[in-house]
Order: sequence, then structure tokens, then C-alpha cells
Amino acid sequence: MVMMLVVVGVVSGALVAGAAWGVFGRMKPATEGFLIALAGGALLVSVVSELVEPSIEAGSVWIAMAGLAAGAIVFSLLDYFVDEKWGSDSGGGLLAAITLDGVPENLALGVALIGAGPAEVAALAGSILLSNLPEAAGGAREMASGGRSRGRVIALWIATAMLLSAAAVVGNVALAGAGDETLAAIRCFAAGAVVASLATEVFPKAFREDRHWAGVATALGVILAFALGSLSGG
Repeated sequence: MVMMLVVVGVVSGALVAGAAWGVFGRMKPATEGFLIALAGGALLVSVVSELVEPSIEAGSVWIAMAGLAAGAIVFSLLDYFVDEKWGSDSGGGLLAAITLDGVPENLALGVALIGAGPAEVAALAGSILLSNLPEAAGGAREMASGGRSRGRVIALWIATAMLLSAAAVVGNVALAGAGDETLAAIRCFAAGAVVASLATEVFPKAFREDRHWAGVATALGVILAFALGSLSGG
């Protein structure tokens, strides 16, 4: 439980740190795009190696395929609803989109922590942390430029971090007694949602901001994920 709270606190705290960076600091769009692509590459590999592959070993490839498809479909439908209701460029739309991205990531993190040692979740936690920093920085900066006060923007991101932390705790505590096949299905559902968010939100934004180096940054993220994964002997 202590390890879970520490990991979740650090990962969700990256949202607040990123928001503060976006509101009070300065970052060139190209730098933001590079960092987002880097994080996206790392997160994509970590999702496959830390969620999908263990789920196939514990359950079956059919459960993994069904979970991935279901997670991607549900995320895409909710993402469409957010864009249509709030608009992807509005403050509410940005916050809803980040929350929608973060819930499956943190749920997956909480489930991955079940019965795992610190090194076994290093790749997934590290990749989520890397993705949270630039995403929160960009979202907070756009909110502040839209007329919201800095204090209100930071407060919103603190609330978001608390919500996503709760998702991770629920994923860890509520599912601690679930069977292997159930956990495999949930892991892959979360993985499918994360993959869909990478395709619709993360990589398009990275390319818009830094089209010339986004591919290199993504490859570096893949290398980073393999390096983090080696900590667990993967």
C-alpha cells in the first residue's frame, strides 16, 4: 500500500508540476511537441510490455484482443462526446480531455501494482509521469491564456490530479481479489484506451508542434521505455 501511494503520488504530482510549468514558465511549442512525442513513444511501449503481454500470459490472446478493442472504442466515443460538447480548444474541453486520457492510465497503473514489486512497474509509472508533464503544461498554458487566473488554473489541475489518483487507488484496492482473467481483461481495456488517446490526442499534437523532430522524439521514447523496462529484467 505504501509503494502504491508513493508511485501514485509522484505520477499524479507530475500533473501539478506540469501545470505550474505551463502557467509560470516558458516553453517553445517545438520543445513541447518534442517532449510529448518522447512521452508518447515511451508510453506506447510500456503499455504493450507492462499491460498487454502479461495479460496474454495470464489469460489469452482473445481476452487481450477483446479488451484492447473495447477500451479503444469506449475512449473514442467519450472523446468524441467531449469534443462535441465542450470543444477541444476550450478550457473545459482541455480539462475533460486530460481527465479522459488520465483515467485509463492511472487505472492501469493501479491494476499493474497488484502483486508487483517496485521495479516491475517502473516502466509504466515512468512513462505516465513523462506524458503527464508536457500534457499538463500545454493544457494549463492554454487555460491561462484563455482568461482564467493562474490560481484557478493550478487549483483545477490539483483537483484533476486528485481525481486521477483516486482512479489508481480504486484500480488497486477494488480489484485486488480479482482473478487473473478478469485482471487481464481490465488491463487490456485500459491499454486500449491509452493507445486510442495516443493516436487521437498525443501524437497529432506532437506533430503539429514539432513536425520535423516528432519522429525522432518518438523513437527516443521507445528507447527510454526499453531502458526503464530493463529495470525489471524485461
